[in-house]
Amino acid sequence: MKLAIVGAGWAGMAAAVAAAQAGADVTVLEATRETGGRARALAAVRPDGVPLTLDNGQHILIGAYSETLALMQRVGVHLPGALKALPLGLPFPDGMGLQTPAWAVRWPAPLDALAAIATARGWRWGDRLALIRASLAWQRAKFVCDPQWNVSTLCQALPARVMDELIEPLCVSALNLPAASASAQVFLRVMQDALFGKGFGGWAASSLLLPRDDLSALFPAAAQQWLQRHHGQRTRVHLNRRVRSLERISDGWRLHGDRASEDFDRVIWATSAGAAARVMTSSAAAWGARAPGKDPDAMAEWARTSSALSFTAITTVYAWAPGVRLAAPMLALRPMPGALGASAQFVFDRGQLRPDDASAQGVLAFVVSASEGERGWLQQRVLQQGQQQLGLPTLQPIQTVTEKRATFACTPGLNRPQQVITSGLWAAGDHVQGPYPATLEAAVRSGLAAARMACAAR
Repeated sequence: MKLAIVGAGWAGMAAAVAAAQAGADVTVLEATRETGGRARALAAVRPDGVPLTLDNGQHILIGAYSETLALMQRVGVHLPGALKALPLGLPFPDGMGLQTPAWAVRWPAPLDALAAIATARGWRWGDRLALIRASLAWQRAKFVCDPQWNVSTLCQALPARVMDELIEPLCVSALNLPAASASAQVFLRVMQDALFGKGFGGWAASSLLLPRDDLSALFPAAAQQWLQRHHGQRTRVHLNRRVRSLERISDGWRLHGDRASEDFDRVIWATSAGAAARVMTSSAAAWGARAPGKDPDAMAEWARTSSALSFTAITTVYAWAPGVRLAAPMLALRPMPGALGASAQFVFDRGQLRPDDASAQGVLAFVVSASEGERGWLQQRVLQQGQQQLGLPTLQPIQTVTEKRATFACTPGLNRPQQVITSGLWAAGDHVQGPYPATLEAAVRSGLAAARMACAAR
């Protein structure tokens, strides 16, 4: 079976690995010069002229991301070396906030999370008991709620401190939306897996896994190398190969690109939602004019659903503070007054993630989820936030990266596009129908599922 995978991001490369292992003849077609999609490496230069490697956005995994971690391990990534594991914790620079105590780190879920709640600094006992009661109520309800609820409605009985120091940061980091706008049902699924689920490889489900390697090396580049080593006779990854359109032929699909056209038995489309919708819309229109029928109609309907998605931005502000080491590799930050969409929720000390890399020392990554505003203004506000909350008057900007369409807006009752577009044609990506928000785990799961369907189809 000859399979085309359009797009070499995390979803596309996950599909390629799974399909190659299932015996398919796989061709990956990527429009850009590198694999990785929206999670890839980025070259930069420190203010003192030292070159370094950053990412187009600071990502984080958790121990519950079983499919992603298993796939990384399958393609040869040494997980303990590639990821720095931290117990569940959202400490602030002043030491307040949620942290798992050392004596509870190895406790099974959800006892580790309960220990973190019970010992949260700055919280009153009423705050702790309210969160424990809410968590147990969610568990009794099997983590299901009214699909039209937002997270604020779900958590309306929780005290303000719990909302401000736990729910809001978790919600905006996981769903890239504030609690008042985010889907409560999807949030509950994340909470179920992170606080009550099983971890991978000896890590707790709630463990925070911070990448030491750049995001390209973390999986996409490793997957490309693994495919070449183990399935090089039947697998090809072509970069700079944009696919402009596709059409049904008698025994499969014909993909039309900048250079040539090529025929395949089946196709997995693993680009961003917007790019996929544009190609499906134009292809369905051109094809339907010649041969009206269910296939063009299905493609057009899928494209309409995908086009209806709205998106939110994530901004990462990279800055340098010579000789500085934060109290922890990751700290939570409080929002600046009147600037919620221009405030970082977290800061990462990349020097602690890469202790042997001299270029990473003193490099901090400030992450603004659901960011709003112009990039230069965001950078200015975040640097001010870092200077005030971290006590770093000499903080210098390195580079600010804004992904304007970083994630789809995971709102209540959202209708996401299905994985099956039409016969012999599947979609993969973190935007397709599934239980997770737009995360690396969602992308990987969609790629694996698409590969299974493509290889099982008759």
